[in-house]
Amino acid sequence: MTLRLTTAGESHGPGLTCILEGMPAGLELDRDALNRDLARRQLGHGRGGRMKIERDRVEVTGGVRHGHTLGGPIALQVANRDYANWEERMNPWPVEAALAEVHLPRPGHADLVGTQKFKTTDVRNVLERASARETAARVAGGAVAKAFLHQLGVQVFSHVLQITSVHAARRPDLTPADFDNVDESPVRCLDADATKQMVAEIDRLRKANESLGGVFEVIAFGLTPGLGSHVSWEERLDGRLGQAVLSIQAIKAVSIGDGAEVAGLPGSQAHDEIFYNEQDGYYRETNRAGGLEGGMTTGAPVVVRASMKPLPTLTKPLRSVDIATHEPAEALRERTDSCTVPAAGVVGEAMVAFVLADAYRRKFGGDHIDDVRGALESYEERIAWRRR
Repeated sequence: MTLRLTTAGESHGPGLTCILEGMPAGLELDRDALNRDLARRQLGHGRGGRMKIERDRVEVTGGVRHGHTLGGPIALQVANRDYANWEERMNPWPVEAALAEVHLPRPGHADLVGTQKFKTTDVRNVLERASARETAARVAGGAVAKAFLHQLGVQVFSHVLQITSVHAARRPDLTPADFDNVDESPVRCLDADATKQMVAEIDRLRKANESLGGVFEVIAFGLTPGLGSHVSWEERLDGRLGQAVLSIQAIKAVSIGDGAEVAGLPGSQAHDEIFYNEQDGYYRETNRAGGLEGGMTTGAPVVVRASMKPLPTLTKPLRSVDIATHEPAEALRERTDSCTVPAAGVVGEAMVAFVLADAYRRKFGGDHIDDVRGALESYEERIAWRRR
């Protein structure tokens, strides 16, 4: 049994759709919890005018009855309120109005290569789907995956570690309680001093017509050991997590645990020594591996860090070429955000939750949520694993 998540829709089209296939029956869903994650995706200092228009809410159109999953594909829809302003330009059907094409690709965006690949002369045919607005559908599906993981004792959180040159203090001993108020920070950062500096940095660079990137971290607590596998490359969980997080728009690098740092350390300082006692069973005092060894979960928190590039849409556009005339031109100037690193962390939660939920489905199967819990309990009893 595996999970499949598919999204459809364009940034300024009628709306976005997520189809989530493979969830067991009997899983209770909370409408407010789904909408809360969509609202969290819109948070963060540095967002643009689009967030003043959209008030994302999920509409469930299939796979759920009276608040419980039925076992079939779950269909989730998020309407684009801004479509009212774009109805002629983005109507699925022909319109009478003469609409100008967009011929100014942005460096760093899918614009130019997309027009070459899909044989179109209008950049809008590419940029609408390539837009990070698509992630609203992913977050809706990820919220369902979180509900599934919660039934298995797993919680997934995120926070911002860096915005451009401003770094937050790293804390290797974080617990779920530390994230209770993370969304109250304007940049979703757990370090109060760094939060102030990040806000100031966003304000400074926004006035200079710049966009900003950074680093966010996703942590999953409560995972049972042995999810994923070492036996073939496509089953290694760190590879699946890396692909999922790298698929988020503007993400350019992913690190599992201290993956980037341990490359510069000797082996004695790079690994997590193994201990055992009767009360805790097997355990480790460090988590440099980020909860994954040999492509499998160890029982420690899974830690995924993602590096996000500055957004390619700038209020002072970069140099480009008009694809109709081949003459030098400024890139497209579109309404944009200055910084979306805090929001990207919420998308990261969704993708990590989806991959982990899929790992549980692959290992434990089950047509009903009770079957999944029963199989999990039997397995944890067999390996004598104790939650810490």
